[in-house]
Amino acid sequence: MTISVSNPAALPDAIGQSAVSDWLLVDQDRIQAFADATGDHQWIHLDVERAAAGPFGSTIAHGYLTLSLIPHLSGGLIDIGNVAMAVNYGLDRVRFLQPVKAGSRVRARVEIVSAEESKQGWRVGSKTTVEIDGEDTPALVAETIALYVAG
Repeated sequence: MTISVSNPAALPDAIGQSAVSDWLLVDQDRIQAFADATGDHQWIHLDVERAAAGPFGSTIAHGYLTLSLIPHLSGGLIDIGNVAMAVNYGLDRVRFLQPVKAGSRVRARVEIVSAEESKQGWRVGSKTTVEIDGEDTPALVAETIALYVAG
């Protein structure tokens, strides 16, 4: 399912629409790669044996790893005609609600909540929820902002 509009000026009509991504596996290799890229080698992310006896019962993804998956997960969920480029404009609020255990699958649920024209293009605010397969509580909820520049 995709949110589609013909051009950036039609974005206000998409407010309230939502779309859901495919599932993505968050395995130990991905967690290790993120730890290596960021220098965050805390045992709850990497020490499988120690983490098994720890508070979560397994290693968990970094919260910022889960957050960093949003562009991948939400890519393609919003289709806007006549756009030269889209860039991440920022975040207004992020809440990490539940850790993502290694081997879990996650997906993004994106709802457009605002669309404002600016000098640079159209700023689109979305409520992005990263859900965990089989869990009632999501991993995180973020208010994301993207900037769409007309082509």
